[in-house]
Amino acid sequence: MITVPLYRAAHGRTGDKGDRSNISIIAWRPEFWDVLVEQVTETAVAELFAYRSPTRVQRYLLPQLQAMNLVLDGVLDGGVNSSLNLDSHGKSLSYLLLDLPIHIPDELAAILIGENDTD
Repeated sequence: MITVPLYRAAHGRTGDKGDRSNISIIAWRPEFWDVLVEQVTETAVAELFAYRSPTRVQRYLLPQLQAMNLVLDGVLDGGVNSSLNLDSHGKSLSYLLLDLPIHIPDELAAILIGENDTD
């Protein structure tokens, strides 16, 4: 096993509505799907975002797309119109999630996206 940041195995998109952030994680390759399902759990995401005190984290799996949608409630300080924060409305939250350490089996290491391949 090797440990790498999630962005080496997946990419993400983020949206927001009110005080809810919606983060989609999409595997770069189908071979990474089982790893993502096993490790990018509601619990792991809630722990990663604990400093933002989410009231709930829900995960929706889309196996045909090798993707998942994570919905985090209560993480945007009330939302764009209610918050004085510059960027609390969620667009940057996928970058935090994409830095989550995951464990990849050695046999999948050769197909990981390289450190600079995502630029």
